[in-house]
Amino acid sequence: MKKQYLVKLTAEQRAGLKAMLRKGVAPARTLTHARLLLRAEEGGSDRVIAAGLDIHPRTVERTRRRFVEGGLPRALHDKPRPGGRPKLDDKQEAVLVALACSQPPQGYARWTMQLLADRLVVLQVVDAVSDETVRRTLKKTL
Repeated sequence: MKKQYLVKLTAEQRAGLKAMLRKGVAPARTLTHARLLLRAEEGGSDRVIAAGLDIHPRTVERTRRRFVEGGLPRALHDKPRPGGRPKLDDKQEAVLVALACSQPPQGYARWTMQLLADRLVVLQVVDAVSDETVRRTLKKTL
C-alpha cells in the first residue's frame, strides 16, 4: 500500500531537526516527533517507526499528516489543550485570600488548607472545595 502522506524534508529542516535532537533541550514529545519525521523521510513504514520509537503507529500516521498539511511546526508541536475549568472564580478567590489573611479560628495557631476549605463551604462561598484546590489557588495568588 502506497503512503498517502510522504515526508519530504528540506536540507534546512533536516539540519534543524538533527540539531534539536543533538541539543536535547526540547520537550520529550517534540523530540519524538523530530525522530519520527527523520525516520519517515528515510522511507520506514509506520509500524517499524512506531516500534523503534516505542509509540503507537497511529501517532506516526497523524504526525505525517500534520507535516504534509501544516508544515514542520505543526508536526512537531501539538495544539494547546484546553484543560478544565477553574474551580473558583475571581470573587471566590478573593474571599479565600481574605480569609487566609485573617485571624485563624479560636484554638488554632494558623489556617490549614482543610480549615480554609471547610470555612468556604460554611460561608456558602462554594458548595464544595478540596484542600488541594485551596492550596493551588493560594500558591498562585500569594
